[in-house]
Amino acid sequence: MAYSISAFSQLTNLSIHTLRYYEQIGLITPQRNNGNQRIYSQQDLAWGEFIKRLKETNMPIKEIQHYAQLRAAGSSTLEARLALLIGHRQHLMAQLQTLQTHQLKLDEKISFYQKAIKQNKSAV
Repeated sequence: MAYSISAFSQLTNLSIHTLRYYEQIGLITPQRNNGNQRIYSQQDLAWGEFIKRLKETNMPIKEIQHYAQLRAAGSSTLEARLALLIGHRQHLMAQLQTLQTHQLKLDEKISFYQKAIKQNKSAV
């Protein structure tokens, strides 16, 4: 299936401006039709979703660009891509651990206030 830039924008929830920017920096390379209009494929759709996932997990744009370059270079870069993703996963795991610690401390503070409020109400 082929998509125009506007259809692709709607499917990926990425703005047309963002898609043009991603093309400019080499993250995505849509085909062009005879009228020089961008044509996106199902493969582009899957790739766009993966780019979004990397961004949403706070991978820096420079690392995403590096990954895109490795991807474009073909199967000889599989190990390098794997290493990059493993490194990113380790970063995510550290972030999750930090967030869990913050959640625990927040839960402790909420519990403190709930008990204090309950004690104040029963004292009245």
